Amino acid sequence: MEEQSFKGVILVKDGVQRKVGFEELCLSNTMSMEALVALLVKKKVIKPEELLEAIRAVKDQRYKAGEPPKEGG
Repeated sequence: MEEQSFKGVILVKDGVQRKVGFEELCLSNTMSMEALVALLVKKKVIKPEELLEAIRAVKDQRYKAGEPPKEGG
């Protein structure tokens, strides 16, 4: 039963399989992004305000008001 309810990916390294759930993938992605942003700010490549502005711009582009998508595309 557990095999059917698993939601994630199976990674293979050196012939060894490892199940990685979506929660772990999201956490790993978030930590990587935090580290990248912290490094870019520390090295003065970007300013925190510039990052927030870019996030807002992407959000505005991707999430527009309107009707939800229809089922089945």
